[in-house]
Amino acid sequence: MQTAPKPQPGTLRIIPLGGLGEIGRNMTVFEIDSQILIVDCGVLFPEETQPGVDLILPDLSYLEDKLDRVIGCVLTHGHEDHIGGVPYLLSMRSDIPLIGSTLTLALVEAKLKEHRITPYSMTVKEGQVEKLGPFELEFVAVNHSIPDALAVVIRTAAGSVLNTGDFKMDQLPLDGRVTDLRAFARIGEAGLDLFMVDSTNADVPGFTPLEREIGPVIESVIAKTPGKVVVASFSSHVHRVQQVIDAAVANGRRVAFVGRSMVRNMAIASELGFLNVPSGAIVDLKEVDNLADHQVVFMSTGSQGEPMAVLSRIANRDHQISIGPSDTVLLASSLIPGNENAVYRVIDGLTKLGANVVHKGNAKVHVSGHSAAGELLYCYNILKPKNVMPIHGEARHLVANANLAIQTGIAAERVLVVEDGAVVDLSNGIADVVGQIECNMLYVDGKTVGKITEEDLKDRRILAAEGFITIFAVVDAATGKVIEGPEIRARAYAEADHVFDDIKPAIEKALAEAAQDGVRDTYQLQQVIRRTIGTWVAKAHRRKPMIIPVVVHSNR
Repeated sequence: MQTAPKPQPGTLRIIPLGGLGEIGRNMTVFEIDSQILIVDCGVLFPEETQPGVDLILPDLSYLEDKLDRVIGCVLTHGHEDHIGGVPYLLSMRSDIPLIGSTLTLALVEAKLKEHRITPYSMTVKEGQVEKLGPFELEFVAVNHSIPDALAVVIRTAAGSVLNTGDFKMDQLPLDGRVTDLRAFARIGEAGLDLFMVDSTNADVPGFTPLEREIGPVIESVIAKTPGKVVVASFSSHVHRVQQVIDAAVANGRRVAFVGRSMVRNMAIASELGFLNVPSGAIVDLKEVDNLADHQVVFMSTGSQGEPMAVLSRIANRDHQISIGPSDTVLLASSLIPGNENAVYRVIDGLTKLGANVVHKGNAKVHVSGHSAAGELLYCYNILKPKNVMPIHGEARHLVANANLAIQTGIAAERVLVVEDGAVVDLSNGIADVVGQIECNMLYVDGKTVGKITEEDLKDRRILAAEGFITIFAVVDAATGKVIEGPEIRARAYAEADHVFDDIKPAIEKALAEAAQDGVRDTYQLQQVIRRTIGTWVAKAHRRKPMIIPVVVHSNR
């Protein structure tokens, strides 16, 4: 890890703290002349290899001693991977100004209310220019799978940066709000020093299909279903919910929102005019029992197989919504990398209940909210940036995006494929990687933030997969002789406790030999037990459980 030099006056320093090499926890720090601007602060959802973890945050520790220099946080749009970490950032300093569009701020303010934080916020819209310390910010309309998304141009004495956030170039969007390519052209003509661009679909050729193509498919699925319909999607996917409402109304059904975040977010979107809800189209979940199965569509959360979300609970028969052979479940979302096993497990569970499960793998029920390769090529040719830094994506996405930039004539040395924690300095039209800071996962476990380590997760994985064994022994403090024990107990271990009778003599012998060698320290005696039983378990049972030896001294 190369330590970055102290930033020079007038140089713009850019440090991604999340979102590079992963799909989620997007956050980038911009610093010039000791003033800091943050763009986005999202979360990443845990994988199966991270048991007990609720959320994963960007590494906020970089900001701990710099909070007084943070002059604002720009939020590009209202998805969890861009705003989910804001409550944890504001818990460090509650008066950091939040800058974003109407819907984005409404969603994040509702989230902050649950954390009992009242933010200082500034609502902006496309075309607006704001001065914030040494940063001039211009906001540009972009199309995405949530309304009111914005890209941001950051102008400083060191140069200009365009951060796209998440975007695509749907030319017939449901809300009529296209990505402002005229603004992109104007920015390019003025000269763009660094283009930080969404990479999620950079390895997908061509163009992202139109959202409008999904509506007729959803309506067809609903029309053909004789019983209940459950549609699962992201709780912030306003466009998809609008299509479901339209399709339900066209088939004489009413829509019930299921899941706390779905109910909350759609209420906000409807109140602000981003969701058009015909009179009588929505029914409260408590009143659904008064409707026949063919009269209702449930709009729920859980499209990623989250174990406690609505769809998983339905599949496990742990929810008031019951599913049977005449019903259809429609997963109207893409698979986030890492969630595949969880999603297919839910699909299998629903299939066993007899439901017809419709998903992206067998029907066109979802399109991505991110630009494919063809759209990105257009952007490179319109903007002609001096430097490019792919963001938002796993390694393959970042590399694919970089290759697109090079194909359009941008010099390879001016295309920076970096990881979280990279320190990039922009000065005189040149962006260079000058170092790397330590940038780790910040785990949220209940109310605990940042206390869970990779070592803790390793222990949890061992406990889940291999179980644990405890060994208790009392030894004479003077002689080291075993007075009581060893008593051996196992949990989450396939073998019965009596199988350990074979190893007890070996443990007693090992402790006796240690005593003869003058070993009296309880920690050292515990290590003797751990090595002895660990070797035996590995050979006899081919297992590697967690071993917890306890040695107590007796003075009698």
